[in-house]
Amino acid sequence: MKYDLIVIGMGPSSVFLAYELVKLNKAKNILLIEEGKRVENRTCPIEKAGKCMKCKPFCSITSGFSGAGAFSDGKLSLYNPEDDDIYVGGVLHEYIGVNETKSLIDYTDKIYLDFGADKKLEGIQYKDEVKKLYNKAKKNGINLISIPIRHLGTEKSHELYGRIEKYLEDNNVNMKFNCIVQDIIVENNKVKGVKIKDSSLISDESAPLEEIFSDNVVIAVGRKGANWLTSLCDRHNIETEAGIVDIGVRYELPDEVMKDVNKYMYEGKFIGRPGPFGDKVRTFCQNPSGFVAPEVYDNNLTLVNGHSYKDRKSTNTNLALLVSHHFNHPFDKPIDYGRNVAKNLNELGNGNVVVQRLGDIYRGKRTWQNELETNKVVPTLKAAVAGDITFALGYRTMTNILEFIRQMDKVIEGFADPANLLYGPEIKFYSNKVVIDKNFETSVKGLYSIGDGGGLTRGLMMASCSGVYLARVLAKKFN
Repeated sequence: MKYDLIVIGMGPSSVFLAYELVKLNKAKNILLIEEGKRVENRTCPIEKAGKCMKCKPFCSITSGFSGAGAFSDGKLSLYNPEDDDIYVGGVLHEYIGVNETKSLIDYTDKIYLDFGADKKLEGIQYKDEVKKLYNKAKKNGINLISIPIRHLGTEKSHELYGRIEKYLEDNNVNMKFNCIVQDIIVENNKVKGVKIKDSSLISDESAPLEEIFSDNVVIAVGRKGANWLTSLCDRHNIETEAGIVDIGVRYELPDEVMKDVNKYMYEGKFIGRPGPFGDKVRTFCQNPSGFVAPEVYDNNLTLVNGHSYKDRKSTNTNLALLVSHHFNHPFDKPIDYGRNVAKNLNELGNGNVVVQRLGDIYRGKRTWQNELETNKVVPTLKAAVAGDITFALGYRTMTNILEFIRQMDKVIEGFADPANLLYGPEIKFYSNKVVIDKNFETSVKGLYSIGDGGGLTRGLMMASCSGVYLARVLAKKFN
């Protein structure tokens, strides 16, 4: 069978692409392919088992309908009406313009509301207090970005995307789960379809591949698929540009320390360039009263992330501290570099996330389990292994993080408390950025790239917006 459109991946960009094609009455013959499960079948056994079980063939935290969005903290980053730029979420606005991006955010936000998102917006009630915090940060060499946030909540995200899944099915969108796209079919630099096999056969290289055809294929694989996408681009000479990899830790500290930021903004986006290297260091994915959680990527790489629920609360806030790594000639493999960092940390933790007290790093020693048990900050990820992340994180990365923590302590008292916890590794993989035109088409005719995996967006809202925009482009093509 030949489809009008095949979409690889079912993360937010893919889901909203399909949704918009339904609304435009152009979804009669499209196919979405996902390596993971339906959203209602995605469960993580860690709470019952007490440790990460390395689920096969894929981790349900990172794979399945709605991608990592179903288990994320579920924050939708919006914008301030007075902003003349888009400050978070990737580079979508560089392709379609700031005003068009704002319009897409408004439209996409309404869709989320229609499917049950919380109507409350965080970060809009305390303008004067945020301004004072902004000035204090600026004085200490840190930039604070404050934008409205709509918090879905981890458990509510799961429910919301379940309703979208049902909507797509009710409108006859074809969805194929537990299915790997092994390769794409390209002839004379034009895409012709994809080659697939069952996810259970991922390690069977001799398994026969099924070919499915379409003259329009969309890559929407998210950060989980960045490694796969890099290999695909190399194989088919798809044009790319040098990318980056964000490497860092998940930082956990008491709610009491972060109470003002949590109250005034819910999520503060602090950005610094500490010495001596001047690399970009930023906070990301702040989770008030949240929980640190593991997630498993390809080849059993275990990374750390954070969740924040609507109804279930801890007494700690967690957030990522990420250092952006840009590599120059002759090295052009940022994903490989990040994977090696993750692999080394995993080996130190016997396959698990490693946790260390900040004070122990200052004292030049590892953290022991008995020390965690009496620590002032009680870890919310019980499966993390006490150890020493400085063995694997790298001097430059570690120096950047420690200097940034010292800077932040001048803005938020207690941010550098020795009892605070660092979990590693937290790494945000992006493929070498796929070169696309204003219609998101790659150098291969009929092959498109959207969402986080190809470097266009970062985060739920912008990924969703990229799907909506491409749907409108393709709808004209389907006439």
